[in-house]
Amino acid sequence: MNYAKTAALLAALTAIFVAMGAAVGGQTGMVIAFFLALAMNLFSLWNSDKMVLKMFGAQEVDERSAPEYYGLVRDLARRAELPMPRVYIMNNPQPNAFATGRSPSRAAVAATTGLLDALPREELAGVIAHELAHIKNRDTLTMTVAATIGGAISMLAQYLQFGMLFGGHNNERSGIGMIGAILAMLVAPFAAMLVQMAISRSREYQADRMGALICGNPRWLSASLLRIERAVKRIPNEEAEEIPAAAHMFIINPLTGQGMDNLFSTHPNTANRVAALEALAEEMAKSGIDVSGAISTGGGAGPSGPWSQTSSRGPWG
Repeated sequence: MNYAKTAALLAALTAIFVAMGAAVGGQTGMVIAFFLALAMNLFSLWNSDKMVLKMFGAQEVDERSAPEYYGLVRDLARRAELPMPRVYIMNNPQPNAFATGRSPSRAAVAATTGLLDALPREELAGVIAHELAHIKNRDTLTMTVAATIGGAISMLAQYLQFGMLFGGHNNERSGIGMIGAILAMLVAPFAAMLVQMAISRSREYQADRMGALICGNPRWLSASLLRIERAVKRIPNEEAEEIPAAAHMFIINPLTGQGMDNLFSTHPNTANRVAALEALAEEMAKSGIDVSGAISTGGGAGPSGPWSQTSSRGPWG
């Protein structure tokens, strides 16, 4: 259902783009705007992992520097039948995480020190499994396609605006008139933004479901979502506040809500996500699937606690 919804939303974005092309009235401007947007987004896709990780000051770790965290990612990646992603830590007190990369073979998972400090091992497994689900679903590619079309729509709106300002737009030829042109400039980019946000919310639900299946217990993920949401309200993420356009990448919206960017959320309501995960847990239980066990990380952490009690360096190594 979520895949179909995403396809429908991408089709809606395409329809908005085509309508904007008709509003501009000229094939040349439409083609130029589209290819400029395509080029920018292809560049972002190709370099997305490096760009985003650098923006948030993420540092790569390995099995020696962060044995338990790295081991958890490794074992969950095996369960998800994915190549081992690169593993990063962000020095940030707000508990949160994201995945990036243009393909499973180029993927990276990043978690904050706040997440590693705050979450029990099972809840962290739920978070990491959610991010691996994004990788498995190639959600970064989906969002890049949406961004490409959305960017082209914004460029066409600007083209139309400048055409009107400098007399380059022939309203008689396009047949939409001055009022229609103004509406196209204002409504189309706004509609495209709403569709992009809807696509992001749709992908979160799918990643929640697949992540719960990867870690083996939907309630680990639902508990982590509630814990992270409570912490986000108390602990600001300064880097994310400076780059609100990247908020959709995190498992929970990292913005505190102090700015206008939080009026329209890129994430579903957490209570709705938890309800969906609870329904999945009941569905699995009725099917005879045991959702009470703990996974083995190979890092030495037993079921009685999230991390090895013998480590003096903290849960990340």
